[in-house]
Amino acid sequence: MSGHDLVIRSSRVVLPGGERPAAVAVDGGRITAIGARLEGATEIDLGGAALLPGLVDTHVHINEPGRTEWEGFGTATRAAAAGGVTTLIDMPLNSLPPTTAPGALAAKRAAARGRVHVDVGFWGGAVPGNVPASLRPLHDDGVFGFKCFTSDSGVPEFPPLPYAGMRAAFGAIAAFGGLVIVHAEDPAALSEPGDGGYPAFLASRPPDAERRAVEQVVRLVEETGVRAHILHLSAASCLEPIGKARARGLPVTAETCPHYLTLAAEDVPGPGSTAYKCCPPIRGTANRDELWRGLENGVISCVVTDHSPCTPELKRGDFATAWGGVSSLQLGLSAVWTAASARGHGLNAVVRWMAEGPAALAGLGGRKGRIEVGADADLIAFDADRAFVVDPSGLRHRHPVTPYEGRSLRGVVQTAWLRGQVVDLDGPPRGELLRRPGP
Repeated sequence: MSGHDLVIRSSRVVLPGGERPAAVAVDGGRITAIGARLEGATEIDLGGAALLPGLVDTHVHINEPGRTEWEGFGTATRAAAAGGVTTLIDMPLNSLPPTTAPGALAAKRAAARGRVHVDVGFWGGAVPGNVPASLRPLHDDGVFGFKCFTSDSGVPEFPPLPYAGMRAAFGAIAAFGGLVIVHAEDPAALSEPGDGGYPAFLASRPPDAERRAVEQVVRLVEETGVRAHILHLSAASCLEPIGKARARGLPVTAETCPHYLTLAAEDVPGPGSTAYKCCPPIRGTANRDELWRGLENGVISCVVTDHSPCTPELKRGDFATAWGGVSSLQLGLSAVWTAASARGHGLNAVVRWMAEGPAALAGLGGRKGRIEVGADADLIAFDADRAFVVDPSGLRHRHPVTPYEGRSLRGVVQTAWLRGQVVDLDGPPRGELLRRPGP
C-alpha cells in the first residue's frame, strides 16, 4: 500500500480539464496524486456523487466584530461549509470598525481566530479619510484588495468615494499592484423608492445607474492602470462596456450572484417580501437571461453570494425601509446548479464560475479552487441529482431569512474536506486566516 494519507474516489471528479472517473490522493493536507488506481491509509468511494473542489466565495459580509448580532464568524463559516464553500473573503463592512485601517484589520483577525470552520481572508476598504494613507499599510498587512462604493453603502461609517477620491485611490492602489473592487451604482441615477412596493424599488435603481458607474470605473482603469473588479453585477446592459474594456486589454473583471441568476423581479410575491431586497436589485427575466450569456462568453468570470445578512427586525417593513441584502451562503451552489443544469451547463462550468474564477481573482489560483496536484485538499462531495425544498430551519447562518424559502433546488453537499480533514460543523473549527499571497 502506498503512503497516501487519504484517497477519495468518484465516478465524477471535476478536474480543470473536465469531468471523469478518478481517485484523488491527499497527503499532509495537499493533493499529491490524481489517477485511476491509488491506494491510501483511508479510502472513500463516493460512487455516483461528484467530487468538486471546495468553492471560493470572495463576497461575504460577516459583520463581526461590532454587528455580530447580524452575523458572526462561527455561524457564517458553518453555513459556508454546509454549502460547499471552503474559502471565503470577508468584506470590510458592515463590521464595526470597518476594515479601513491596520488596527481594524487586527480586530477582525482577533475576532475570527480559532472560530472559523473554513479558510478566511479579508478585503480592505477605500473610503474618504483613508486614501491614500492607509492603503499601502493594509496591503502590506495582507488584505486581498480594496472595496469602494460609488453610492451610499447603507452604513455611515463606510461612505462612498467621490470621483476625485476614486481617482486618488485607484492611482495609489495601482502603484503597489493592488486590486480594487467596486460597488458600481451612480448616485445621480438613483431615486427614492416611493410607495415601498417592489416595482417602485426596482425603478429607483435603474440599469443605467450601474452602467454609468461601470463606465466611470473603466475610464479610471484606463487612466491609472489599476486592476478593477465590478461587484454583484445585476444590470445586463453593463456587459457591453465591460466586454469592450476587456477586448482592449484593460484589467477589468466582473462577478454576479446566485440571486441575479436564479430569481427575477416577476418572482417577488408582494410588498412584504423583503427577503428579496438587495442593492443593486434583482431585475427581470430577460435581463437574467442576458447575465447567463455574459457568463457563457466569459465577460462575467465569477459567481459569488454577496451574503449580506442582518437581524430579522431590519428585514421587516417594506422595500423602501428594509435592509438590502440576500443571505445565501449555504444555498448558492445548489441554486446555481439547479439553474445551470436546466440550461445545459455541466458541473465543470459551475466549478469554473464558483471556485476557479474567484480563486484567480484573489490570487489563490495555485492553491484553491481546483483539483490538481499541489493544491490544498479542499474538496466537497456533491450529490448533484438529489432534490430538496429549502427549509429555513436547516440553514446555518445566524438568521434564517432567505428568498429561497419553499423553493425546490437540486444538489446537496454531503461532505466537505478542508486540507483533507472532514469539516465537522459541530466540532472544533479548523479553518485558517489567509493573507494575500505575493509581495
